[in-house]
Amino acid sequence: MRSRATAAALCLALAAGVATTQVAHADEDTPLPSRSEVRAAEQAVAVRTDDVASIQAAIDAANDRLRASSIAAAQAAEAFNGARYEAGLARAAAREAEREEAAAAADVARLREVYASSVVTSVQSMPTLNAVSGVMESEGILDVLERMDTMRDTESALDSNYDEFKAASARATEASDLAAEARTQAERTETAARDARDEAQHAADAAASEAQTVAAEKSSLLADLARLQDISVGLAERRQAGLEAAAAAAAADRAAAAQAAAEQEAAAAAAAAEEEEEAPPADEAAPEAPAPEAPATEQPAAEEHAGASHPTAPPASSGASAAIAFAREQIGEPYVWGAAGPGSWDCSGLTMGAWQRGGTSLPHYSVAQYDASTPISAGELEPGDLVFWGSSSSSSSIYHVALYIGDGRMIHAPRTGRPVAEESLYYWTPPNFFARP
Repeated sequence: MRSRATAAALCLALAAGVATTQVAHADEDTPLPSRSEVRAAEQAVAVRTDDVASIQAAIDAANDRLRASSIAAAQAAEAFNGARYEAGLARAAAREAEREEAAAAADVARLREVYASSVVTSVQSMPTLNAVSGVMESEGILDVLERMDTMRDTESALDSNYDEFKAASARATEASDLAAEARTQAERTETAARDARDEAQHAADAAASEAQTVAAEKSSLLADLARLQDISVGLAERRQAGLEAAAAAAAADRAAAAQAAAEQEAAAAAAAAEEEEEAPPADEAAPEAPAPEAPATEQPAAEEHAGASHPTAPPASSGASAAIAFAREQIGEPYVWGAAGPGSWDCSGLTMGAWQRGGTSLPHYSVAQYDASTPISAGELEPGDLVFWGSSSSSSSIYHVALYIGDGRMIHAPRTGRPVAEESLYYWTPPNFFARP
């Protein structure tokens, strides 16, 4: 019995990292543990350490699943916004085509009346304008010529009216075909929008279900962790929250540092290229006097990827402060996919509403917001600019947008289950597109 007590004491001492030489004996007669007891104690500590590591790995895996489902839901939500945006454009195009169809039909109807009237007039005037009648009833050669000229003018006007009527009919047919095609396209985009809405709802439901599953898994894992570490579940939860916050902050710092390094590297490369262009060829004799400075050349076109430099970016809009103030007022309001206020928002709905307050109209679709703005680099960010997340180097892959407010922070509507918040620009994954409305 005393031997088992000693082994237990040794096991606890090893688990606490205390050297075996520091284990206090119950009395001088307590025998030292055997080699097998020491090995058993060491194995117990190793098992406990492995269990803690495996639990932490399972928690990390659960968090990764939660992030993946959130991204999938965000992509589906913005796909719906994109489909709805395309449907709106198609409906507008169909309405315009129908207006042109109606105008063409009205033009045909008008010209039909003109042509019909000219035919009647021509028929009525023919008995007095035919050649024989003109000769028989004329008072002389001049009168004959005048009558024949009048007849030719009447025939020419009739032909002209007919040609105009025929051309208008062709235009009306073309307008009618275009209107029918536009209506068909509008119906297709409406169907695509409904399908995208259903997919977004499915993704949102899946993300919510995954969030509940992950929360339950983490609760169970943290309870096991608390038991292994001999602490309360509440303390284990607080420790885990602290670990995750510290990891997120470290990741944000690394991402910010990497972004800054990339910006510096791009600036250095641009400066080196500019110096190389300005330098004269090595075999060219130096001029006796400095040549006059060449006029400024056209700046290179802005590249699509956010890492490119955009020297022609306009200054920050005066409406930026109003946009930021509006976004701040929405902090704490819930995320709802497809929503654009009041009271609930998705990511592009919030930035659209914010910049509407700032005096700039943006569509309710993150890809279209990027297309409607001026691309800039991360180093050119100013408060009020938009930051985007995409799954590739193509702007068509953008699925999330936020409003930059300065000092490396942003306001955005994150995802289902998380309200509008102010956070680090790098709280999640680094953004890869930037633009100025």
